Amino acid sequence: MNTSRYTDSPGRAPARTSLARRTKRAPRGLAALIAGGLLAALVPWIGATDPAAAAPSEATAASNVTHVNPLIGTAGANSTEYGGMIPSTAPPFAMTRWSPMTRTNYVSRLPYHHNDTKITGFIGTHQPAIWMGDSGYVVGMPGIGAVKTAEADRGLPFTHADETAAPDKYTVNMTPAPGQVLKAELTGTSRVGHLRLTYPKGVATNFVMQATRSGITGNVHIDPAKKEITGYNPDRQDSKLGPSKAPGFKGYFVARFDTAFDSYGTAKGATQFDGEGDRTDQDLAGYVRFPAGSERVNVRIATSFISVDQARANLNAEVPDGQSFDATAAKTRAAWVDKLDRVDISGATPDQRTTFYTSMYHALQYPSEMSEQGRYYSAYDDQVHDGVSYTGYSLWDTFRAQNAFLTLFAPERIDDMVTSMLQDYKQSGWLPMWKNLAETNIMVGTNADSIIAEAIAKGFDGFDRDLAYEAVRKNAMTPPDKDTELWWGDRQQGTPAEARAGLTTYKQNGWVAADRTAEAGSRTLDYAYEDWAVAQVAKAAGKTDDAKFFLDRSKNYKNLYNPTTGFMQARNFDGSWNNGGWTEGDKWVYTNDVMHDVPGLIALKGGDAKYAEWLDSYFDGGHNNHTNEPSHHSPYLYDYAGRPWKTQELVRQIADENYHAAPDGLSGNDDCGQMSAWYLFSAMGFYPVNPASGEYAVGSPLFDKVTLRLPGTTKPLVIKSKGAELKPYVKGLSLNGKRITKPFLSHSDLTGGGNLKFTMNAAPQSWGASTTPPPAKPVNLAAHKPVTMINGTPATSWGKPTENAVDGNLTTMAQSTTSDPWSMKVDLGASTAVGRMEVNPDWENYPTSYDLKVSQDGTNWTTVAGEADSGGTTDCAAHGVQKCGQPHSYTFPKVKARYVLLSVNSWVSAKTGAPATGYGWGLNEFGVFATN
Repeated sequence: MNTSRYTDSPGRAPARTSLARRTKRAPRGLAALIAGGLLAALVPWIGATDPAAAAPSEATAASNVTHVNPLIGTAGANSTEYGGMIPSTAPPFAMTRWSPMTRTNYVSRLPYHHNDTKITGFIGTHQPAIWMGDSGYVVGMPGIGAVKTAEADRGLPFTHADETAAPDKYTVNMTPAPGQVLKAELTGTSRVGHLRLTYPKGVATNFVMQATRSGITGNVHIDPAKKEITGYNPDRQDSKLGPSKAPGFKGYFVARFDTAFDSYGTAKGATQFDGEGDRTDQDLAGYVRFPAGSERVNVRIATSFISVDQARANLNAEVPDGQSFDATAAKTRAAWVDKLDRVDISGATPDQRTTFYTSMYHALQYPSEMSEQGRYYSAYDDQVHDGVSYTGYSLWDTFRAQNAFLTLFAPERIDDMVTSMLQDYKQSGWLPMWKNLAETNIMVGTNADSIIAEAIAKGFDGFDRDLAYEAVRKNAMTPPDKDTELWWGDRQQGTPAEARAGLTTYKQNGWVAADRTAEAGSRTLDYAYEDWAVAQVAKAAGKTDDAKFFLDRSKNYKNLYNPTTGFMQARNFDGSWNNGGWTEGDKWVYTNDVMHDVPGLIALKGGDAKYAEWLDSYFDGGHNNHTNEPSHHSPYLYDYAGRPWKTQELVRQIADENYHAAPDGLSGNDDCGQMSAWYLFSAMGFYPVNPASGEYAVGSPLFDKVTLRLPGTTKPLVIKSKGAELKPYVKGLSLNGKRITKPFLSHSDLTGGGNLKFTMNAAPQSWGASTTPPPAKPVNLAAHKPVTMINGTPATSWGKPTENAVDGNLTTMAQSTTSDPWSMKVDLGASTAVGRMEVNPDWENYPTSYDLKVSQDGTNWTTVAGEADSGGTTDCAAHGVQKCGQPHSYTFPKVKARYVLLSVNSWVSAKTGAPATGYGWGLNEFGVFATN
């Protein structure tokens, strides 16, 4: 789910962005480890050490928690198309996530971004993802000197050098003035945030609690006897969406301090009412001043969706009086230790290790708890009920892999999560689509059907199966209100529950009519998959006839296949073809969207060989968009076409290009853990193409060994893949000594424990294949390695960064903004044999004279090849010139090298025969190979 659906400012309807207009971050991180590849450059994340913080206990000091970097996914080249994460500190599935706040959050903007330089508060947020709104949030902020209540005034500078982020604690040193440090330490439980503040000596100290923003009326109440600020915030930023308006909704809070108040007041924006202890207003805050000499202050901020009294009960239960900050952090750390230490990996680089455990940290945050001590507020009927409830159901995203990850690593929660959806059904009449406290009607399809079918397929039975079937059958058979009257456009307001919009024409024709319902092509394919899922639930419920009916109807995907073009294509009501109708994708992406019947899709495409050729054109043509979910299963489809070695190549490449251990280390929105779950499964060597089937397609494990101690299992599963780092291809696979000959595993294979052994090889293998694989391609040792531009400044517009010279994509180039004859150095990551190099320049602005050099230390260079005049005539006439840049290959006796240098002496423009002004020559691709 990404920007193609949503607005980037509050209160404005979104504009749809076509796939072609999206920009793509140049790949970074680990090199694609294909046959014969080298060790990637190591890019470890090193967190700053906080000497004042308590050391972790001996039991948790060596925990995998130490490998998590919560700053991954907090930045990117695009303001919205990045990981969309915040460095929250809270236990898994926390109701409230606690985070530093550097900006005002709303739909399309999160409260923290790595590029910001000031902290304006510490927020208890219920915003589940960047494209959703927050609800009932609360913000606290320490200050010195005069009280500043307006968010725009109270920000304090900080640097990332003075910031440490971990799942259990966030620490930052802010600088109110030169030479002053205000230290804030933040931790949290599911419903309570805990701040430990260390103020500068000898200054006036204060704390502001912001309850609401402009246009939102809330309440604050200050009780100096209890040392509390309480209140509520009724803001629900998605309230315009969906049918449930929840008029009684409020996010309640209780902030309790361990330090007495010297004075206090309330505020409306920057206007303060000193001495006032209660106010109901817009843009509302309360503040307190502490007595002189107050240097260390603890404040615990409890939240509730039920009442102030319930918030106070949550406070007393989760962080009671007398509990130290370190004890709170230790509890949260222990919750993460319980999950993250169930997996041990061997043979990973520091970058991979950090990426893996941070992905677990991301995927285990969703959905979030909504119940409080056995009760929960329902925004569907505006009432409080008994039971367990969850929210943050981004089902269009998470049904693909994130939910499957939870079935392995958090099985103790699955029954309650399904029960929560069934409670939503009872209170609203429908299962959730995208529940953010209430239904938002965002995205398409009734993917709760898949979640329920998956739970049944994997043996979960702690929920009402009869009610579950009733609910999914309603999804499949009952059109939403006004189905034939509404267009059901993205984020269309004033609509009833959307469910399967367009179901009326789907039932009539076998497809959703594209001239009557928005996104009809995607809906048709989704409904076909969901019919398959409903059939599985019907079978489990003993509804044999219904199971057959829905299984037959799941073949409706075939109605969209246009044999003339070879693509899936939406259809109008009269059966004519329509060129639109896709959700965050295009005809290329959605032609692969038949997860429940891949053999049927292959038959439509003409068999294994022709489908594999089509997949080649799909990937080679750049149509796979891993930043968005509909493409996530596509690299695994070669398994079904008898060419698993291609799946093995691609998953390595995609993992390398889209994940790395840095703030911009996620290429697309994580979308409630789905991006992270893809990496986790792929790193282990398998992926749930059809999650509701309980089957996994085999890929290429990244590590030598993974040990899984899954909850509820009697013995660990040990996945061994010796040499995986340099050997991406699977030669054989066995489970507990029994050979597996096809590239598929079952859920019980994983939960049964034992030894899953991959035999790896550096060249493509015939294991699991229906045809002989080709010989291994020469490996570009420079691919995705660190590159440095010399004597030039990289251009900043799309297609010009230096790393594009080694990204494997001929459509992007490296170029300088200066006319100097810039050169380029590549760090291969380790000393290796080099015997050939390739230079593929831009046709127009190209280097005429250059030398190719190698070095072991990056300082002393040896020239191995050179060029006096690289121009030529091939294909130049097509550009209207006689002579232009040409690709060249240079072989030389093999030599050991850690670094290579393309040292350019001169360059020209093909149009003028002389260097152009204002920019330099362009390099499409650079290759370094061991073979000569």
